[in-house]
Amino acid sequence: MTGVSTSAATLPVASTGRVHAAVKPVLWLALGLLAIEVLVMALEIRPYYLPRPSAIAANIMATPGAYLAGLWRTFLETALGFVAGSLFGVLMAVIFHRWVTLRELFFPLFVVSQTIPVIAFGAVVVLWFGNTLFAKAVISFYISFLPVTVNTLLGFSSVDPRQVQLMRSFGANDVQILRRLYLPAALPQLFVALKLASSLALVGAIVGEWFGDTTGLGVLLLQAMYNENVVGIWATIVVSACLGMGLYSLVSLAERKIVFWGGEQ
Repeated sequence: MTGVSTSAATLPVASTGRVHAAVKPVLWLALGLLAIEVLVMALEIRPYYLPRPSAIAANIMATPGAYLAGLWRTFLETALGFVAGSLFGVLMAVIFHRWVTLRELFFPLFVVSQTIPVIAFGAVVVLWFGNTLFAKAVISFYISFLPVTVNTLLGFSSVDPRQVQLMRSFGANDVQILRRLYLPAALPQLFVALKLASSLALVGAIVGEWFGDTTGLGVLLLQAMYNENVVGIWATIVVSACLGMGLYSLVSLAERKIVFWGGEQ
């Protein structure tokens, strides 16, 4: 009876802790926006340099449909490029780890490919595939796969060879060793790369939209720039930042669910 009452007493504490963890960032964000609002008004900063957060929010609420459509289109481009780049990065890491000769031949080419400015690569991709969702996803893929490859290889290198020998002594084949030893060992490093890749993929999608499109956050940004609409520029930046934080949060949530032993280290 005592044990039941003790467990019941601890439930509200755990629930309150989770609620506090979720509400705390929102409160800090609200306080930050309020501080910026007061600072801009007190210092009489011109909207050309820094508009008030309330003005930015009013601009977004004036045409919510345009921002929602742009957000959805950019999200699709980013998500496709991010998922494809992540899968390709892991696959290349497995191949390079398994066949060292291929790594010595092709990995330097991967590194060199990332020295090409994304805006130059994006121009070529748009010429090849046109102003399509697929073209923007390819640009996102291009700048997101290498961090995944590098960090996955780094995770593979942390495996103790004696563990591999032990598994082989029990009759494990290469696929089983990869699935049960190498991939779990690489997960912490992999998720570090996935967080970075989610942000890079978003940048690639927005840059790709600069080459011409009808919808997307990059299109809204260009339109605001051409019209010298400073508030519109900041509104697009805010929406893009929210999308980036959302993608980062999703990856972080997946990390907490999958790499459940990370908090014990």
